[in-house]
Amino acid sequence: MDEHPTWRRVWRIGVGVLGTAVLVAGIVAIPYPGPGWLIVFAGLAILASEFTWAKRVLSYARGKYDAWTEWLGRQHWAVKILVLLATAAIVVATLWLLNAFHLVAGWVGLQHWTWLESPIFG
Repeated sequence: MDEHPTWRRVWRIGVGVLGTAVLVAGIVAIPYPGPGWLIVFAGLAILASEFTWAKRVLSYARGKYDAWTEWLGRQHWAVKILVLLATAAIVVATLWLLNAFHLVAGWVGLQHWTWLESPIFG
């Protein structure tokens, strides 16, 4: 592919777009139950296949993630509970801001509960 610079450029752009999309999806998914960090690392790995800067970021992010999980594993149960509660608060806040609660309320006939409406999309 190196002998065809146009195709090489198209390939790199495609990898960049795909890797960025996966990375952004992973960042959005981090606070939610599921593989948020795995998706982030997958997006970085896709980008790292073509971009040197992404290899450095991937290595750095893996190190920080490992350090965080090791630190959290050493903490008292109360700290672990606080981290869990903070994560839950982030999930609830983003679902509220994205109007998910009001949408579900409408499905079950509670659309008159206006306090569930998002201040952004309400």
